[in-house]
Amino acid sequence: MFDLGGVLIDWNPRHLFRKLVPDPAEVEELLATVCTQGWNEQQDAGRALAEATAELVALHPHRAELIRCYYDRWDEMMAGAIDGTVALLEELDGRGVPLYALTNFSAETFPHARRRFPFLSRFRAIVMSGEERLVKPDPRFYRLLLDRHRLVPGETLFIDDSAVNVEAARALGMAGHHFRDPAALRAELAGHGLL
Repeated sequence: MFDLGGVLIDWNPRHLFRKLVPDPAEVEELLATVCTQGWNEQQDAGRALAEATAELVALHPHRAELIRCYYDRWDEMMAGAIDGTVALLEELDGRGVPLYALTNFSAETFPHARRRFPFLSRFRAIVMSGEERLVKPDPRFYRLLLDRHRLVPGETLFIDDSAVNVEAARALGMAGHHFRDPAALRAELAGHGLL
């Protein structure tokens, strides 16, 4: 069970905002106080992008142009695939390992990823927060995927770049891997006899 952003897709709002704002400190200030991760997570949980953008523009009118860029140019936040992890996904698929994705992703932005990354078709199912209106690390979100696809927690390995999300999976009885790089993931997968 894979997370997508930060594991298979190099997603980071800095990829976009470093093009728009020359001062790195200003980029960090924008992401810490205006276009925050918490704000983005609301859209991952199903909130409409237009509503979220309008509300934030009203609160920060002097940042309106940058706020609008967040979703208007969202595709530019994806630098590309994390090739080493994609290679592992392909190896697993070639071995017949059942592959699933559990991702915090807006249903409105996901079509950008689906269009750009053909490897997403290797998953038997992708359970997306924006469609289910649940986000990691809520245990109900993990259980939804497990129950819907009749997966046994003790036979499931969960891979995510967030330690909090990995701990939530472990609390439900899954094995968990805190992703840092493809080489460490390869060793983990080999340790489970998957490669």
